[in-house]
Amino acid sequence: MDKFSYLGNADISSIENMFQSYLKDNTSVDSSWQKFFEGFEFARKNYEDSGEIPQNVKKEFDVINLINGYRTRGHLFTQTNPVRERRKYAPTLDIENFGLSEADLETVFQAGGQLGIGPAKLKDIVAFLKQTYCQSIGAEYAYIRIPKINEWLRNKMESVKNTPNFSKDEKLSILKKLNQAVGFENFLHTKFVGQKRFSLEGAEATIPALNAICEKGADMGIKDFVIGMAHRGRLNILTNILDKRYQDVFSEFEGYASDDAQFDGDVKYHMGYSCDKTSKNGNTFHISLTPNPSHLEAVDPVVEGIARAKIDNFHNGDIKKVCPILIHGDAALAGQGIVYEVIQMSQLEGYKTGGTIHLVINNQVGFTTNYLDGRSSTYCTDIAKVVLSPVFHVNGDDVEALVHTVQLAMEFRQEFHRDVFIDILCYRKHGHNEGDEPRFTQPILYKAIAAHPNPREIYVEQLVAQGVIEKGDAKQLEKEFKEVLQSKLDEAKKEGKTKITSFLTSQWTGLKMAGPDAFDKSPDTAVTKAAFSGIAKKIAQLPADRKFFNKTQKLFEDRSAMIANDNYDWAMGELMAYASLMDEGHNIRFSGQDVERGTFSHRHAVVKVEDSEEEYTPLNNIDTKGRLSIFNSHLSEYGVLGFELGYALTAPNDLVIWEAQFGDFFNGAQIIIDQFITSAEYKWRRMNGLVMLLPHGYEGMGPEHSSARMERFLQQCAENNMQIVNCTTPANQFHVLRRQLKREFRKPLICFTPKKLLRYPSCVSSLKDFTTGGFQEVIDDATANVKSVKRIAFCTGKIYYDLIEAKEKENNTDLAIVRLEQLYPIPKNQLQEIVSKYKNASEYLWVQEEPENMGAWSYVLRAFRKVNLKYIGRPETASPATGYGKLHAQQQQNIIDKVFQKQLAVK
Repeated sequence: MDKFSYLGNADISSIENMFQSYLKDNTSVDSSWQKFFEGFEFARKNYEDSGEIPQNVKKEFDVINLINGYRTRGHLFTQTNPVRERRKYAPTLDIENFGLSEADLETVFQAGGQLGIGPAKLKDIVAFLKQTYCQSIGAEYAYIRIPKINEWLRNKMESVKNTPNFSKDEKLSILKKLNQAVGFENFLHTKFVGQKRFSLEGAEATIPALNAICEKGADMGIKDFVIGMAHRGRLNILTNILDKRYQDVFSEFEGYASDDAQFDGDVKYHMGYSCDKTSKNGNTFHISLTPNPSHLEAVDPVVEGIARAKIDNFHNGDIKKVCPILIHGDAALAGQGIVYEVIQMSQLEGYKTGGTIHLVINNQVGFTTNYLDGRSSTYCTDIAKVVLSPVFHVNGDDVEALVHTVQLAMEFRQEFHRDVFIDILCYRKHGHNEGDEPRFTQPILYKAIAAHPNPREIYVEQLVAQGVIEKGDAKQLEKEFKEVLQSKLDEAKKEGKTKITSFLTSQWTGLKMAGPDAFDKSPDTAVTKAAFSGIAKKIAQLPADRKFFNKTQKLFEDRSAMIANDNYDWAMGELMAYASLMDEGHNIRFSGQDVERGTFSHRHAVVKVEDSEEEYTPLNNIDTKGRLSIFNSHLSEYGVLGFELGYALTAPNDLVIWEAQFGDFFNGAQIIIDQFITSAEYKWRRMNGLVMLLPHGYEGMGPEHSSARMERFLQQCAENNMQIVNCTTPANQFHVLRRQLKREFRKPLICFTPKKLLRYPSCVSSLKDFTTGGFQEVIDDATANVKSVKRIAFCTGKIYYDLIEAKEKENNTDLAIVRLEQLYPIPKNQLQEIVSKYKNASEYLWVQEEPENMGAWSYVLRAFRKVNLKYIGRPETASPATGYGKLHAQQQQNIIDKVFQKQLAVK
């Protein structure tokens, strides 16, 4: 393609240069411009005679400028707003702004060839452009820097003037879905007066649009649709797109209890659902709606993770088989930062899902906030330009235009595997919910809305005018659907129970909810000596035919020495957990910031060949059944953690891990933790086996790099909702990671991981530790003489090593140091056994590095009341840790001194 083929904002000088190039060599411009220039009788002769382009040619260039003006700015002058006038933009697309006048309207211009209509009068060119770019559909695409995409979109729209042309059957099908959407909302409004439902009224055209996406996508090979959305319109989509039974929704409105006594539940407009469907053309597909909290857009990364897991595990990596659909509100799309994080993932190797279809239900108001106060950008969809996604703005009252547009969007998605946005300009008939009064804050807008016909009424009038349907037929269709709904309400009242159907059930076959005794003891997670040694030798080797950085070579030599010396450090223990699970057929999915090497340069799961960008992943070169997929993420916590949670939701037999760069960085994803990880099983009846690795430990690194905020997780622990561990040996970390896939249930695993201990000489494990037993929830003091022990110090994590070293230094015999490796569920029976074992003990300490108002102290004091615990640790502070190294060392030593003060006092 020549440099003139895709002019963004064509100007005279650019086209003059192109014309001169054409005259010198007609093959220097693309075929469309060759045909354009061939239309001039004056071509080469006039140029050779005068050296200047004749005046009528300049007019041609003005028309080309006009054409490009419509292509780039036509979206600003559309008829897309159903209830208010559009804002005014300047300059307009009037022909006078392009050097043309009314006198030129009857003139035939060769520039019409650029539109595919051949030489045409200016008035016909303008009419063509207005029909294509300024009616019910506005298109933004000229900023896309990829010529192939630009040309594809332009040809698709201009070839049909961006105007739908549906058959009678297709029109009746659209009407049927629109009738369901409107009728369902009207029925709920009359039968459940005053109840919140977050209706779709004003945006009912979304239902036929979604139906069209599924039909078109299924016919193009999609087998899985994954939908994420907020609460507005959710009930309508559940019933009229996912085929959830109407009577089940009505039961929820009636307030009947769930048929599952162990299920805490959530409000009806947060629930998820899944089903299998068949398109009109006989193509089967699965569709799921992801449950979500009220936190707007929080579900976005979860949907993308679910979609990626389906692509990887069910469709052999074929991105054409799975399609994520995200339904946004205009205010949330513009205001929530998570949208940006997710969009930035869309083309990254570790996170791409083949393109997401974004539907924006643009109510032109956010709760009570006017759209002009809700964003600085022109459109709520302007974030799409970050990743060069096309945007279509569509009048929500023009259901055919919307269906036409989403079909085009689906074709684009399947062709280019990129995100695409459809901005549905509509309105919200009621306030934020059905009990809210919108006229307090938008009196003019809601006066217009009150007098505005609904989309079904508008479409029926259109079809009647076209002779497609009689008014009586439309009334009968409405009446019959209302009768169906009434019969389903009657059934719901007879059943008297709420039936909760989960989503993504098939992937979880063979797994079950954890029973009350599930955490009494961990299962055996050891591997045989032969298997362990064989794998260890393989992952400690680098290929001889590649040259590696000398420090990398030394690192792997050290790993080989560990095997010979039977001293495995943290990195080897961790990598062996992954490799052994892979050997048993499990896949490992691992992402986060800098995880390939590891923040503290301990993991080196991926290494670079010297002086090149070639990568080598040892664990993927040891002939295992499973595979390690490890990705350095972009600098995001919220988005990436949500993505991995979604992935784990769909792949319960994979080990899915997210690691924070530093432990306290997890709070950038606090919404995912609070609304999904800690509570999803009890709100939505869906387990999750996600692993979070959070580096934690007080080592003088300051307030932001010391604490992973253990107290926040422990505060949310209840009903065995998750597992909280703080391991002190490589082998115990090995076993707890393996344990995730060796039980008949799944629970989130929060691992507080070390920094100092990664290379600490005494923090090692032997072959026997990996090849016998399983995870130890509590580790007793192997150095203690039972009869001599008068005091027991319970602790967790790194501080154990400070205590045991001080104990050895002081030659102490009356203190037993007991490690609580699993904080939740707290192993009460094992702790009680230890207390009973040391019969002569009369003092019980809880020792921690963290301040008294942080760490595990408050939790342990509440959870383990069998003994009277005494606290030893830092005093309460507002900040987690000091930023001064010397003060840190002094504080740390004070803790140790307090623990051993009896012994020291004797001295």
